[in-house]
Amino acid sequence: MSAKPVPKLYVADIEHYYVDEGGHGWDHVVRVHRMAMWIAGEVGADKEIVEAAALLHDIARAREERGECQCHAQEGDIMARPILVTTGFSADQVERIGHCIAVHRFSKRLKAETLEAQVLQDADRLDALGAIAIARVFSYNGLHRIPIHDERRSPEETYRGQRTTAINHFYEKILKITPESFHTMPARQIAEKRHRFVQTFLDQFHKEWTGEDLDQMTKTD
Repeated sequence: MSAKPVPKLYVADIEHYYVDEGGHGWDHVVRVHRMAMWIAGEVGADKEIVEAAALLHDIARAREERGECQCHAQEGDIMARPILVTTGFSADQVERIGHCIAVHRFSKRLKAETLEAQVLQDADRLDALGAIAIARVFSYNGLHRIPIHDERRSPEETYRGQRTTAINHFYEKILKITPESFHTMPARQIAEKRHRFVQTFLDQFHKEWTGEDLDQMTKTD
């Protein structure tokens, strides 16, 4: 499945804004864009709005990582507007796309007022579930030298960022992205499969970490 970028927006003009700090690079944008376009088609959202918002939604992520802004979603709205105006989007389109970008962080409890904003929120959150999400967690932890697992450290009840262990992060944040929390039905259906995959992975991880899988082999023999 593939989706072509909006003709008005050229990848070469925006890709350089995305610096991969462990999971939010250009590859993340490509996946969110693909997912958003598919969901938009399923629910009848405006694809031109969704596409532009998906391509620009994390444009300020690197600035936030450098401590240059408080919220990359709100800053992204500000940064995206002149780009959209220059590339020929109407004032109404700029407002609609800007809203999608500004509220795409579901974790901030920002309300998506339009169907297109809901589609972007769903697509962005789906990239935090499933096999790729697992890869992103370990990539980030490796980059920042955060341990894979430590039996002495329990998951924190309040999420304060990906700072303890990789395995704890799944319990502190990833597993809390429940299927029923998604706006659209297509997203919920995909979330169910991806959420289940993460749970299966964690079950197997703990069995291998503790040696329980060896006990099971012994019983089988």
